[in-house]
Amino acid sequence: MEVVTNSSGKQGARAIRVMLADDHPIVMTGFAMSLAGVGMDVVGQARSPEEAAALYAELKPDVLVLDIRFGTELTGLDAARSLLAAYPAASIVFLTQFDQDSLIKEAYRLGARAFVTKDCDPADLATAVRHANDGKLYFLPQIAERLANLSVRGDVSPQSQLDARGLEIFKLMAEGLTNAEIAERLNLSTKTISNISQSVKEKLGVHRQAYITRLAVKHGLIEP
Repeated sequence: MEVVTNSSGKQGARAIRVMLADDHPIVMTGFAMSLAGVGMDVVGQARSPEEAAALYAELKPDVLVLDIRFGTELTGLDAARSLLAAYPAASIVFLTQFDQDSLIKEAYRLGARAFVTKDCDPADLATAVRHANDGKLYFLPQIAERLANLSVRGDVSPQSQLDARGLEIFKLMAEGLTNAEIAERLNLSTKTISNISQSVKEKLGVHRQAYITRLAVKHGLIEP
Protein backbone atom coordinates (compact mmCIF):
# COMPACT_ATOMS: atom_id res chain seq x y z
CA MET A 1 0.00 0.00 0.00
CA GLU A 2 1.30 3.45 -0.88
CA VAL A 3 2.35 5.54 2.11
CA VAL A 4 2.15 9.34 2.19
CA THR A 5 3.23 11.97 4.67
CA ASN A 6 0.54 14.35 5.93
CA SER A 7 0.95 18.00 6.85
CA SER A 8 2.00 17.12 10.40
CA GLY A 9 4.87 15.01 9.11
CA LYS A 10 3.31 11.70 10.17
CA GLN A 11 2.98 8.78 7.83
CA GLY A 12 -0.36 7.22 6.97
CA ALA A 13 -2.07 5.10 4.37
CA ARG A 14 -3.04 6.88 1.16
CA ALA A 15 -6.68 7.96 1.20
CA ILE A 16 -8.98 5.84 -0.95
CA ARG A 17 -9.85 7.76 -4.12
CA VAL A 18 -13.60 7.49 -4.68
CA MET A 19 -15.74 8.61 -7.60
CA LEU A 20 -19.52 8.98 -7.28
CA ALA A 21 -22.15 8.69 -10.02
CA ASP A 22 -25.76 9.60 -9.25
CA ASP A 23 -28.32 11.86 -10.93
CA HIS A 24 -29.53 13.36 -7.63
CA PRO A 25 -27.03 16.10 -6.67
CA ILE A 26 -28.26 16.37 -3.09
CA VAL A 27 -27.89 12.64 -2.52
CA MET A 28 -24.45 12.63 -4.12
CA THR A 29 -23.30 15.61 -2.08
CA GLY A 30 -24.46 13.98 1.14
CA PHE A 31 -22.57 10.75 0.46
CA ALA A 32 -19.50 12.70 -0.67
CA MET A 33 -19.47 14.55 2.65
CA SER A 34 -19.88 11.33 4.65
CA LEU A 35 -17.03 9.60 2.79
CA ALA A 36 -14.78 12.64 3.10
CA GLY A 37 -15.61 12.71 6.80
CA VAL A 38 -13.96 9.31 7.27
CA GLY A 39 -10.82 10.30 5.38
CA MET A 40 -11.67 9.23 1.83
CA ASP A 41 -10.83 11.39 -1.16
CA VAL A 42 -13.88 12.02 -3.39
CA VAL A 43 -12.14 12.83 -6.67
CA GLY A 44 -15.12 13.26 -8.99
CA GLN A 45 -18.90 13.19 -9.39
CA ALA A 46 -20.90 12.23 -12.48
CA ARG A 47 -24.62 12.66 -13.16
CA SER A 48 -25.20 10.19 -16.00
CA PRO A 49 -23.95 6.76 -17.09
CA GLU A 50 -22.16 8.31 -20.07
CA GLU A 51 -20.45 10.91 -17.88
CA ALA A 52 -19.54 8.21 -15.37
CA ALA A 53 -17.74 6.15 -18.03
CA ALA A 54 -15.87 9.16 -19.39
CA LEU A 55 -14.90 10.51 -15.96
CA TYR A 56 -13.75 7.10 -14.76
CA ALA A 57 -11.43 6.80 -17.74
CA GLU A 58 -10.00 10.21 -16.90
CA LEU A 59 -9.65 9.87 -13.13
CA LYS A 60 -9.01 6.12 -12.63
CA PRO A 61 -10.42 6.14 -9.08
CA ASP A 62 -9.80 3.30 -6.64
CA VAL A 63 -13.54 2.74 -6.22
CA LEU A 64 -16.60 3.84 -8.18
CA VAL A 65 -19.86 4.26 -6.27
CA LEU A 66 -22.50 3.92 -8.98
CA ASP A 67 -26.26 4.42 -8.87
CA ILE A 68 -28.32 1.87 -10.83
CA ARG A 69 -31.24 4.04 -11.96
CA PHE A 70 -30.69 7.25 -13.90
CA GLY A 71 -33.29 9.35 -15.67
CA THR A 72 -31.83 8.27 -19.00
CA GLU A 73 -32.13 5.30 -21.33
CA LEU A 74 -28.85 3.88 -20.04
CA THR A 75 -28.55 2.56 -16.48
CA GLY A 76 -25.75 2.11 -14.00
CA LEU A 77 -25.67 -1.55 -15.01
CA ASP A 78 -24.99 -0.49 -18.60
CA ALA A 79 -22.18 1.78 -17.43
CA ALA A 80 -20.72 -1.03 -15.31
CA ARG A 81 -20.72 -3.46 -18.26
CA SER A 82 -18.86 -0.91 -20.38
CA LEU A 83 -16.34 -0.05 -17.67
CA LEU A 84 -15.61 -3.64 -16.68
CA ALA A 85 -15.06 -4.56 -20.32
CA ALA A 86 -12.45 -1.81 -20.59
CA TYR A 87 -11.11 -2.03 -17.01
CA PRO A 88 -11.65 -5.59 -15.68
CA ALA A 89 -10.09 -4.68 -12.33
CA ALA A 90 -12.50 -1.79 -11.69
CA SER A 91 -13.96 -1.84 -8.17
CA ILE A 92 -17.63 -0.89 -8.33
CA VAL A 93 -20.04 -0.35 -5.45
CA PHE A 94 -23.67 -0.19 -6.54
CA LEU A 95 -25.75 2.27 -4.52
CA THR A 96 -29.48 2.31 -5.20
CA GLN A 97 -32.91 2.91 -3.73
CA PHE A 98 -34.16 -0.20 -5.56
CA ASP A 99 -33.33 -3.67 -4.29
CA GLN A 100 -35.28 -6.05 -6.49
CA ASP A 101 -33.86 -9.57 -6.58
CA SER A 102 -33.05 -9.27 -10.28
CA LEU A 103 -30.98 -6.11 -9.73
CA ILE A 104 -29.05 -7.70 -6.88
CA LYS A 105 -28.26 -10.79 -8.92
CA GLU A 106 -27.32 -8.82 -12.05
CA ALA A 107 -25.03 -6.54 -10.05
CA TYR A 108 -23.32 -9.59 -8.56
CA ARG A 109 -23.10 -11.32 -11.95
CA LEU A 110 -21.46 -8.27 -13.50
CA GLY A 111 -18.73 -8.33 -10.88
CA ALA A 112 -19.78 -5.62 -8.44
CA ARG A 113 -17.76 -5.53 -5.24
CA ALA A 114 -20.67 -4.32 -3.15
CA PHE A 115 -24.39 -3.53 -3.25
CA VAL A 116 -25.88 -1.10 -0.74
CA THR A 117 -29.18 0.76 -0.62
CA LYS A 118 -29.51 4.52 -0.29
CA ASP A 119 -31.22 4.22 3.08
CA CYS A 120 -28.17 2.48 4.55
CA ASP A 121 -26.12 3.96 7.36
CA PRO A 122 -23.26 6.07 5.91
CA ALA A 123 -20.90 3.81 7.84
CA ASP A 124 -22.12 0.87 5.73
CA LEU A 125 -21.23 2.74 2.54
CA ALA A 126 -17.77 3.53 3.90
CA THR A 127 -17.32 -0.15 4.80
CA ALA A 128 -18.44 -1.18 1.31
CA VAL A 129 -15.90 1.20 -0.24
CA ARG A 130 -13.08 -0.13 1.96
CA HIS A 131 -13.95 -3.73 1.10
CA ALA A 132 -14.11 -2.93 -2.61
CA ASN A 133 -10.75 -1.18 -2.44
CA ASP A 134 -9.27 -4.28 -0.79
CA GLY A 135 -10.72 -6.54 -3.48
CA LYS A 136 -13.33 -8.00 -1.15
CA LEU A 137 -17.10 -8.36 -1.49
CA TYR A 138 -19.55 -6.52 0.75
CA PHE A 139 -23.31 -6.99 0.75
CA LEU A 140 -25.60 -5.83 3.54
CA PRO A 141 -26.75 -8.89 5.55
CA GLN A 142 -30.30 -8.77 4.19
CA ILE A 143 -29.00 -8.43 0.62
CA ALA A 144 -26.53 -11.29 1.07
CA GLU A 145 -29.31 -13.53 2.39
CA ARG A 146 -31.52 -12.79 -0.62
CA LEU A 147 -28.62 -13.42 -2.98
CA ALA A 148 -28.01 -16.78 -1.33
CA ASN A 149 -31.71 -17.68 -1.62
CA LEU A 150 -31.65 -16.77 -5.31
CA SER A 151 -28.75 -19.16 -5.85
CA VAL A 152 -30.60 -21.98 -4.09
CA ARG A 153 -34.01 -21.68 -5.73
CA GLY A 154 -32.82 -20.53 -9.16
CA ASP A 155 -33.52 -17.42 -11.19
CA VAL A 156 -37.02 -17.16 -12.66
CA SER A 157 -36.73 -13.57 -13.82
CA PRO A 158 -37.54 -12.44 -17.38
CA GLN A 159 -33.84 -11.67 -17.79
CA SER A 160 -32.98 -15.35 -17.26
CA GLN A 161 -35.75 -16.77 -19.45
CA LEU A 162 -35.72 -14.51 -22.50
CA ASP A 163 -33.11 -13.79 -25.13
CA ALA A 164 -32.07 -10.19 -25.84
CA ARG A 165 -34.77 -9.58 -28.47
CA GLY A 166 -37.50 -11.17 -26.37
CA LEU A 167 -36.49 -9.10 -23.34
CA GLU A 168 -36.48 -5.92 -25.38
CA ILE A 169 -40.00 -6.63 -26.66
CA PHE A 170 -41.18 -7.66 -23.19
CA LYS A 171 -40.13 -4.28 -21.77
CA LEU A 172 -42.02 -2.46 -24.52
CA MET A 173 -45.07 -4.65 -23.89
CA ALA A 174 -44.85 -3.80 -20.20
CA GLU A 175 -44.84 -0.10 -21.06
CA GLY A 176 -48.18 -0.61 -22.80
CA LEU A 177 -47.14 -0.47 -26.46
CA THR A 178 -49.19 -2.45 -28.97
CA ASN A 179 -47.64 -4.95 -31.37
CA ALA A 180 -47.96 -2.41 -34.18
CA GLU A 181 -46.22 0.28 -32.10
CA ILE A 182 -43.43 -2.11 -31.11
CA ALA A 183 -43.00 -3.16 -34.74
CA GLU A 184 -42.62 0.47 -35.77
CA ARG A 185 -40.21 1.20 -32.91
CA LEU A 186 -37.97 -1.77 -33.78
CA ASN A 187 -38.44 -1.59 -37.55
CA LEU A 188 -39.82 -5.13 -37.71
CA SER A 189 -43.02 -6.55 -39.16
CA THR A 190 -46.14 -6.69 -37.02
CA LYS A 191 -46.34 -10.44 -37.63
CA THR A 192 -42.81 -10.93 -36.28
CA ILE A 193 -43.62 -8.93 -33.16
CA SER A 194 -46.89 -10.80 -32.71
CA ASN A 195 -45.10 -14.15 -32.83
CA ILE A 196 -42.36 -13.07 -30.42
CA SER A 197 -44.77 -11.43 -27.97
CA GLN A 198 -46.90 -14.57 -27.87
CA SER A 199 -43.78 -16.66 -27.21
CA VAL A 200 -42.75 -14.25 -24.44
CA LYS A 201 -46.15 -14.53 -22.76
CA GLU A 202 -46.03 -18.31 -22.85
CA LYS A 203 -42.48 -18.51 -21.49
CA LEU A 204 -43.30 -16.17 -18.61
CA GLY A 205 -46.80 -17.49 -17.98
CA VAL A 206 -48.42 -14.04 -18.16
CA HIS A 207 -51.02 -12.88 -20.65
CA ARG A 208 -52.92 -9.93 -19.18
CA GLN A 209 -51.37 -6.47 -19.59
CA ALA A 210 -51.54 -5.71 -15.88
CA TYR A 211 -49.59 -8.87 -15.03
CA ILE A 212 -46.97 -8.14 -17.69
CA THR A 213 -46.41 -4.64 -16.32
CA ARG A 214 -46.34 -5.87 -12.73
CA LEU A 215 -43.74 -8.52 -13.59
CA ALA A 216 -41.51 -5.97 -15.34
CA VAL A 217 -41.69 -3.61 -12.36
CA LYS A 218 -40.96 -6.42 -9.90
CA HIS A 219 -37.75 -7.32 -11.73
CA GLY A 220 -36.59 -3.74 -12.22
CA LEU A 221 -37.08 -3.61 -15.99
CA ILE A 222 -39.31 -0.53 -15.98
CA GLU A 223 -40.02 2.23 -13.48
CA PRO A 224 -42.99 1.71 -11.12
